[in-house]
Amino acid sequence: MLLFLSLLFLSFPFPTLSLNQEGLFLQRVKLGLSDPTHALSNWNERDQTPCNWYGITCDSVTQRVHSVDLSESFLSGPFPTFLCHLPSLTFISLNNNSINSSLPVDFSLCQNLESLDVGQNLLVGTIPESLAHLPNLRYLNLAGNNLTGEIPVKFGEFRRLETLLLAGNFLNGTIPGQLGNISTLEALFIAYNPFTPSPLPTQLANLTNLKELWLSDCKLIGPIPTSLSRLSRLENLDLSQNRLTGSIPISLNELKSIVQIELFNNSLSGTLPVRFANLTNLRRFDASMNELTGTIPIELCQLELESLNLYENRLEGTLPESIANSPNLFELKLFNNKLTGQLPSKLGQKSPLKSLDVSYNGFSGEIPENLCAKGVLEDLILIYNSFSGKIPESLGKCHSLGRARLRNNQLSGTVPEDFWGLPRVYLVELVGNSLSGQVSKRISSAYNLSILLISDNKFSGHMPMEIGFLGNLIEISASNNMFTGPIPGSLVNLSMLNRLVLNGNELSGEFPAGIQGWKSLNELNLADNKLSGPIPDEIGNLPVLNYLDLSGNHFSGKIPLELQKLKLNVLNLSNNMLSGELPPLFAKEFYKNSFVGNPGLCGDLEGLCPQIRGSKKLSYLWILRSIFILAGLVFVVGVVWFYFKYMNFKKGKKVITISKWRSFHKLGFSEFEIADSLKEDNVIGSGASGKVYKVILSNGETVAVKKLSGGSKKSANYDGFEAEVETLGRIRHKNIVRLWCCCSNGDCKLLVYEYMPNGSLGDLLHSSKSGLLEWPTRYKIALDAAEGLSYLHHDCVPPIVHRDVKSNNILLDGEFAARVADFGVAKVVEGVNKGTESMSVIAGSYGYIAPEYAYTLRVNEKSDIYSFGVVILELVTGRLPMDPEFGEKDLVKWVHSTLDQKGVDHVIDPKLDSNLKEDICRVLEVGLRCTSSLPISRPSMRRVVNLLQEAGAKSKSMPKSSNKDGKLSPYYHEEVCDEVQLRVES
Repeated sequence: MLLFLSLLFLSFPFPTLSLNQEGLFLQRVKLGLSDPTHALSNWNERDQTPCNWYGITCDSVTQRVHSVDLSESFLSGPFPTFLCHLPSLTFISLNNNSINSSLPVDFSLCQNLESLDVGQNLLVGTIPESLAHLPNLRYLNLAGNNLTGEIPVKFGEFRRLETLLLAGNFLNGTIPGQLGNISTLEALFIAYNPFTPSPLPTQLANLTNLKELWLSDCKLIGPIPTSLSRLSRLENLDLSQNRLTGSIPISLNELKSIVQIELFNNSLSGTLPVRFANLTNLRRFDASMNELTGTIPIELCQLELESLNLYENRLEGTLPESIANSPNLFELKLFNNKLTGQLPSKLGQKSPLKSLDVSYNGFSGEIPENLCAKGVLEDLILIYNSFSGKIPESLGKCHSLGRARLRNNQLSGTVPEDFWGLPRVYLVELVGNSLSGQVSKRISSAYNLSILLISDNKFSGHMPMEIGFLGNLIEISASNNMFTGPIPGSLVNLSMLNRLVLNGNELSGEFPAGIQGWKSLNELNLADNKLSGPIPDEIGNLPVLNYLDLSGNHFSGKIPLELQKLKLNVLNLSNNMLSGELPPLFAKEFYKNSFVGNPGLCGDLEGLCPQIRGSKKLSYLWILRSIFILAGLVFVVGVVWFYFKYMNFKKGKKVITISKWRSFHKLGFSEFEIADSLKEDNVIGSGASGKVYKVILSNGETVAVKKLSGGSKKSANYDGFEAEVETLGRIRHKNIVRLWCCCSNGDCKLLVYEYMPNGSLGDLLHSSKSGLLEWPTRYKIALDAAEGLSYLHHDCVPPIVHRDVKSNNILLDGEFAARVADFGVAKVVEGVNKGTESMSVIAGSYGYIAPEYAYTLRVNEKSDIYSFGVVILELVTGRLPMDPEFGEKDLVKWVHSTLDQKGVDHVIDPKLDSNLKEDICRVLEVGLRCTSSLPISRPSMRRVVNLLQEAGAKSKSMPKSSNKDGKLSPYYHEEVCDEVQLRVES
């Protein structure tokens, strides 16, 4: 009987135990959040406790929840206030999600909270001062959000707070001195906030437990307070990118624990302090981009530094020999100063030197032999100095070297043979020296070489055919040397080659066969050689050729008619042996200088053909008289035609003042033909500034006409018109749409652009018939667009930007969407938004822009760079910026999350060739840098161009998500010297 009862009891299930109260609170949290990746899928309401749920940690004894860590879980929604109902909760982390509400005003229920981390979200509103009333709070991270308002003065009442992170928000006002009352504080990070310009509060010197102080880009003004010397435990002092003035206080030598001092990009003056000998722990010192004078102190160089950056100052004197004794020095950047003398002879012998840049100084003597003694040197930049002697043989063994820039020195002798074949080098720049000898065949081993610049030297012999084996070459510049023999036939294999400059040599022979392989060639300069034979017809089929100079050679035969298909900014075929008729397009006075010195050429241009004498002279006089008579008739007919046109205009249209019509190129149409075509049926886009028309001309050409809204000269539209005319009227760039002409008076403002109906990037990338499925084409799109945008940012006036309030779109007038050509997209987009309030924003397909715009309402270079980064991600992934598969995320967040969770193989477009994965990853890394959430972390467009050029050659590891912009006090690694050189040379 007992056995029966036992079996009966076991045959019935036990009743299910219900979820405890803490679990119910967490279920309320789950209901309030969007969880597209199902991170909370195991939060099962049938469990007895939540202790085994994702992100939940309980006390092992009481089984009460004491920690909730949901960081990087792709959650969105409001801040989960129900977390504060967990009575034992001490730790909350929601870092790197998309929490998009304001913080609750009252945190009184979170009395036991010790750590609150909601950094890297989308929080808005002000910071609640009630946080200061949490008695046990030690760690508070609100960095990387969209918080506004001032830092609460009440924060000075924190009792135990050790870490306060507020960097990367939109906080205003001033930094409250009351923060100096938080005696327990060890880390204070409030960088990158648009505070009101004000001095650094001296009260912060009361934080005697402080170890890290990060105040970059806080609009600080005035001198650095000498009282900071009281921060005896300080390890990291970062006051960079402010407006600080005065000298660097000598009192900083009392910071006995300091490891890093960042003062770059201020307006500091005076000399560097000489009493740095006490800073025995100092490893990184950066006072670059200031107005410092005097010499580099020996005491500073005697420290065991890892990094010394003093570039862009006014420093003089020599570099102390003692800098070579540092066992940890990996970075030394001193460019753009007035330094002289020799580099320390033992530099690099004891140090793992990775980057040396002393450009734009007056250094002389020989290049030290041991710069790469530790085998890790990557960047050697010595341009614009007076270094002499030979290139050290040891550099030929430096297999780590990526950039060797020795331009404009006094180097001589032959280049070490092994130097030509360095396996990782992607930029060799030897321009402007007295180097001699031949280019070694060992160059075939330099398989990463992207840019070879060896002009203005004394190199001789044949150019080795092995150069044509380097598939990553983008630029070859070898002008003004003594090269002989033919152009290597192997060069036609360089499909990525953008510039080939070989003028001023003694090259002979004919064009190599197969030049149609130069699909990316933009500039071809073979002037002043001894080349002969015909100009090949294929040269007219090079799709992006923009600059062609074959002058001063022995080319013969006819000028190929195919040249008329090119859109050339420079054409020079002068001083050859060409003959025959000029192609019709070039038979104009405008092109005369392109053909002089060719006795066999015939045409109507005076000076090209031989003088005709005798009886023929009389016939020419008769022809001349006939021309004058015909011209008179045309003039009379023109006056009559103009009168009728004028009357028609006066009746129903606004008059275009001819005197205000300006052309920047030779035109085959008139202003009246343009005016007649401005009909509503031809509108292809409209916005706050006016409308854009597609106009098909009588000669078959198509142009895009922007008609700005009328207004006075004081209006914004007038200013925009004048700025755009001044910008585009002088632009001669292969990647930027051309402005043919313009018209301006009080009532009419027209801009006439070239038109290219290629459709949007999205259309091309995602259509089945697209030619963009090949990675080389996508790479070229990215590089061309970057070059065009860089040119606009740095060599032209700032872009004209405004906001269309009706459509809530940002209009970059004629800039990123409409000016960048060879982008695989319409230069002025046809029909994408026809009938709507605006044209497309980025590549005619979407309006996604930098996240900071929502709060600053400003579009600048950094936001352009973000948008360009989105384009790169679209090219790499093959996905649209907004995709239903992403849920509430966009392309940028999807890429970051997928990289972190699944790896790079799940990010790259599966249609792309897997053999090119390494190249694609390098471009992806550029896109990740461009889409950094902190604007300050995005590279400049010129740097982006360099990175893309290097991406085709330089080997890097697989990219990782760069969305961890909460990494504090990032060390400044921007390659500023590249920008300095470009700025000087331009």
